[in-house]
Amino acid sequence: MSLDLSLTKEEDILRQTTHDFMNREIDKGTLESLLASDTGDTEAIRKKVSDIGWFGIVVPEQYGGIGYPLTSAGVLFEALGSRPLPGPYFTSGILCSQILMASKDEDLKSRLLPSVADGTRILTLALSEADGSWNPKRVETTAHPVNGSFRISGTKLVVYDAMAATDFVVAARTDNGLSLFLSDANADGIAMKRLPGFLNGRAFVVTFNNVLLDSAALIGELDSGSAILDAATCKAVPVLCAYKVGGCQSVVDMALEYSRKRIQFGQPIGRFQRVQDMIIEMVNQTDAARWTTYEALWKLDTGRHLGESVHLAKAIASEAYWQVCTIGHRVFSGISYSMEHPLSYHTRTSRYLYHYLGDPGYHRQKIAQLLIDG
Repeated sequence: MSLDLSLTKEEDILRQTTHDFMNREIDKGTLESLLASDTGDTEAIRKKVSDIGWFGIVVPEQYGGIGYPLTSAGVLFEALGSRPLPGPYFTSGILCSQILMASKDEDLKSRLLPSVADGTRILTLALSEADGSWNPKRVETTAHPVNGSFRISGTKLVVYDAMAATDFVVAARTDNGLSLFLSDANADGIAMKRLPGFLNGRAFVVTFNNVLLDSAALIGELDSGSAILDAATCKAVPVLCAYKVGGCQSVVDMALEYSRKRIQFGQPIGRFQRVQDMIIEMVNQTDAARWTTYEALWKLDTGRHLGESVHLAKAIASEAYWQVCTIGHRVFSGISYSMEHPLSYHTRTSRYLYHYLGDPGYHRQKIAQLLIDG
């Protein structure tokens, strides 16, 4: 058995074309505007992104997607994270497409996945509630059956890309467990409000007040939501980690370039031992995130899946992105604390992604449970 993390020819082309697209379409002003917006994208950018297949990268060809393996999706999202480019590409194209795939409902997949793959339908997951936990066991939103339909009531505290979404995948309590439902984002009874604070990203509070959904809105079987979420997030989380790896590498590259050009006391600051120590620590953190992320992706693609590998990747990548950005500010010092400095884009992103789909503490607990249960 060998673990080869070198890129295939197709993956190398994918990485290069993604960087070329961002260099061509996403200048500094555009990126600042996207990061500050409610949607994280524009109609023009979304159209171009849809045309090159980002939304359908892991959607099987039979459902209108490209059908690439998860490792290739990781290559794409590492490139996106280097900017860091916002938008609903992960929430819809990766996370929610995997939820639909895990439902094992062929009619549902045939009906919805083509529109997800071509970007005409944007999905996002409404899971986390008042305590901010991403643990499905903590969901209190309810779905009551009413004459063959369901009424959804509850508040989702952290819903990313809610304003960009055409539909929500809503986790709600049913009689004997957790179920997932597809709700039109404009349905009667839904209210949205963006969470304040520049470290929250595009996170929204979404309230469902007796939202009526017909039986066709059920994703998979009734009370099967926890199993579907486990299967979907297992595949989606390492792709999100790859986005963080791209962010880490970008910050390392910026710090290295600055340490060579910034002159203090007659020499580049990179000659000073303390600065060297900080950059070495950033490189170590980045490598740890990269290796655990791509090992998890490789295991998933080759059928060698171990749940603890996914949880380890998320714990390490989240911590690495946070720490690399924090240390980066020490290298750059005062100038990097400006909202317009490229490092600040990554710092803000690293803070809200730290908790997305579970913070490191949550994933360490999952690893411990898996190891103890054998």
